[in-house]
Amino acid sequence: MAGTAGTPGTPRVLRAMNDRTALDLLLAHGPLSRTRIGKLTGLSKPTASQLLARLEAAGLVLATGTTEGRPGPNAQLYGVNPAAGYAAGLDVTPERVLAAVADLTGRTVGTYEVATPARKAAGAVVRQVTDALDGAVKAAGLTRDDVRRLVVATPGAFDPTTGRLRYASHLPGWHAPALLDDLAAALPMPVEYENDVNLVAVAEQRLGAARGHEDFVLLWNEGGLGAALVLGGRLHRGWTGGAGEVGFLPVPGAPLVRQVRKANSGGFQELAGSQALPRLAREIGMNDVPSGPYTEAAATLLERAAAEDTVLHRLLLETYATRLATGLASLVSVLDPELVVLSGTALTAGGETLRALVEAELADLAASRPKLVLGDVTEHPVLRGALESALAATRDEVFDTSR
Repeated sequence: MAGTAGTPGTPRVLRAMNDRTALDLLLAHGPLSRTRIGKLTGLSKPTASQLLARLEAAGLVLATGTTEGRPGPNAQLYGVNPAAGYAAGLDVTPERVLAAVADLTGRTVGTYEVATPARKAAGAVVRQVTDALDGAVKAAGLTRDDVRRLVVATPGAFDPTTGRLRYASHLPGWHAPALLDDLAAALPMPVEYENDVNLVAVAEQRLGAARGHEDFVLLWNEGGLGAALVLGGRLHRGWTGGAGEVGFLPVPGAPLVRQVRKANSGGFQELAGSQALPRLAREIGMNDVPSGPYTEAAATLLERAAAEDTVLHRLLLETYATRLATGLASLVSVLDPELVVLSGTALTAGGETLRALVEAELADLAASRPKLVLGDVTEHPVLRGALESALAATRDEVFDTSR
């Protein structure tokens, strides 16, 4: 019996595989000539020419110019058509909803921010989400219907069995039973919801310090303390989506917190969260402790401590490094990751000095010794991860030429 169009090994499927390989190469390397695409894919010149003609006719690639500065005639260059598809991401915090739209190449083409009140009902949440998305879409010169997929980043996680948000009682309005149904009804595109720290790990794995690593832990410290676990190249979310909620982890050096779901905190958060740094600075005798939001105060303290080599600043960094390593040791002992990425301003503000101190402390507290690095994606890493996640699914859909 002859193979069908969807049978592996048939000409249509093989062409689709070659198409996807070429498109991924164009994304990775930028505009390429027919000859270069042929060399990178192993295809003959006639086959590479047919491939490019097919992709150009499908609206997936564009002629972008010609090569210059080389012997012989200039060669035509081809690149991915950025307008072949758009994806959007939302970064939700208690204070605001930040939206962005990216074209198929990953370039951000529109952003918009909506401030959120301290208290809000589910209906207000739907309006804020749609207002933020519409603002980003308008800034990009598009319409809602142009966006193929949306990924929404929130603290905590939506329980896959109930659809209710867990581990984020500080996010008002997002706990209504029918919220996801209401959002689905208001938005025309497929919508996915993901934990904010998990999406920082996605950004670091695709664009930053974790590229090329299949097993790593990302420790995040900004508004709250959390972690993302990537095992075998895939995010590990756990049974209820709560894998990585290390802020609730009981640790030595901090009192046990009972009923952590009500307290929305635990031992590790109390020991090493951003709110612990101003308190620690006062305890060791610092007088110029900044006031204001904990995250900003923590970042300021770490920046000063890394820049000014005084006894008190050194003590602050060493004590904080020990606290961070105390919680990380539990993760490392269980997971044995290849890499640990430190991210969030209440970690990265300490720079290489803090990173080296944490690594040295962790080497004493855990049996294995993973490499510790600072995160590379520092500009809106949650939003960037949401966009990367949405783009991956959008590209899978748009680049599928087997249909």
